[in-house]
Amino acid sequence: MRYLFVIFFLISSISTSFAQQNRSKLKEGDLVFQDLDCGPLCDAIEAVTNGYQGRDFSHVAILVKMNKELRAVEAIGSHVKSTSLDSLLLRCPDPKKYLIMRLTKANQFRIPLACKYAKTTIGKAYDDRFIYDNDSLYCSELIYNAFLNTSNTENLFYLQPMTYKDPKTGTYFPAWIEYYQGLHSFIPEGLQGINPGLLSRSPYLEPVE
Repeated sequence: MRYLFVIFFLISSISTSFAQQNRSKLKEGDLVFQDLDCGPLCDAIEAVTNGYQGRDFSHVAILVKMNKELRAVEAIGSHVKSTSLDSLLLRCPDPKKYLIMRLTKANQFRIPLACKYAKTTIGKAYDDRFIYDNDSLYCSELIYNAFLNTSNTENLFYLQPMTYKDPKTGTYFPAWIEYYQGLHSFIPEGLQGINPGLLSRSPYLEPVE
């Protein structure tokens, strides 16, 4: 039993050290992309859209300052919530499973307005149907909306027709069929939307090394 405690202590110490080390890199307005490995649905999301440099992402959060503390605002679970940095980073401790990205210098003036919007969404319902512009939000929709109209110049991100079909077969992923049947909803194939992979490929973002 003592050996199990030692192993647990070492893992916890390494994970905490990881979180503290990465915390120093972060700034308000940064986007944290994650490969959550949540099962068939995450696999299906990642299969239809490649992320930055071909990487797979199924979730994204934006960092904001709240009471002088840097936290993540993210649409996950049942609603939009404020998450501590430790909780966010420890969710994906493997460096291959996450990517921190930041607006290019010419666009960082957009950050205050984007963060102000993000904070107003806390508590809003999670959009489990992934349909853009209804009464709820999914993770990448929150980010898209946060930066929409933060300038009179070009938008940073663009909506595209979403697909729920396997690119190899042209048929719906079984996971999506089961998922939407459970919601008693149609599959929103072809409707305009956005996902973490598309966001991460924006030319107005660059990775934080």
